[in-house]
This record gives sequence, structure tokens and C-alpha cells, in this order.
Amino acid sequence: MFEGFSDHYDAEARLVILKALAGEIDYRLSDSMLVTMLEAFAIKRGREYVRNQLRWLHNSAGAIRVTEAGTALIAELTEAGLDHVEFRRILDGVKRPSPSRSA
Repeated sequence: MFEGFSDHYDAEARLVILKALAGEIDYRLSDSMLVTMLEAFAIKRGREYVRNQLRWLHNSAGAIRVTEAGTALIAELTEAGLDHVEFRRILDGVKRPSPSRSA
């Protein structure tokens, strides 16, 4: 793999997480649901990887809030995270969303 691949991989995973949260009515998903969402995008790293990305998005980017519910972590999108997904802000360490393409 090339140098910096891990950083690109993580940035892609973080964007997928933010987009998944933005697509929910209440902007929230559990860590186990996010594992499934990431697998749909060929990101198969497991629950601990997802939890590490959630912590990063919370602590380093302020893009989500994280709460515990039993053994699960619940991620909730913040305004900063939504602003990134909707092209109003750029969060370092999170891949930029691609612009929409008209048909």
C-alpha cells in the first residue's frame, strides 16, 4: 500500500459515517448499524474500528456527539458534521463530499 493510505481510508470512512447520520430522521445511528453501513462501501474493519472513528469525529472534528446505550455507542450528527456533508464547511481529516452530478 502507498504511504498515507491509512489516512485516506479513515477520511473516507468518516465521510460515509457522516452521510449515513445525515440520512437519518433524527441524525443518529448505533455503532453496530454503522458497521453495516460501512461494509456496503467495502470498508470492513469491524466494530472497534468504527468506535475509534466515532471517537475521532467527536474529539477531533466536533462532527458528532457520542453517547453510550448499554454496550452500544450512539452517534449523533452535530451542526458541524451536517455543514460538512452539505458543503458549508470543510472538516480536516474527513474526505470532502463529491458534488452532485446531474443526469
